[in-house]
Amino acid sequence: MPLLVPGTDLAALRTRLGAAPDAWLIACFCAAWCDTCEQYKPKLLALAETMPERVFAWIDIEEHAELLGDEEVENFPTLLVQLGGRVLFYGPMLPHIGHLERLLASLDAGSATVTTGLPDLPALLTV
Repeated sequence: MPLLVPGTDLAALRTRLGAAPDAWLIACFCAAWCDTCEQYKPKLLALAETMPERVFAWIDIEEHAELLGDEEVENFPTLLVQLGGRVLFYGPMLPHIGHLERLLASLDAGSATVTTGLPDLPALLTV
């Protein structure tokens, strides 16, 4: 499955997230001006292709600030891993795709929930 962008792929995001309320959402918060993000993007896309059962989103924080609520993103990339309505990880990560691969392998439905100031991203994307 591709790396979905809310502006251009909103219908696909709605379909994927709406069809499975317990879907895994892996969202990368980035900025168009960030060279690190642009270098990370093809690696994240390649990872998304290997995990078609999960929903991967690329969210530009300047174009879609409403998806952050009151949360501030200061370091890039900042990643969100959400299972249904539960946030399992939210924070900056070194831009090495292997770190995300290991994180995803370590998480499951029994993983602890992380508290954030983020709004319910799947709910926002499916309205």
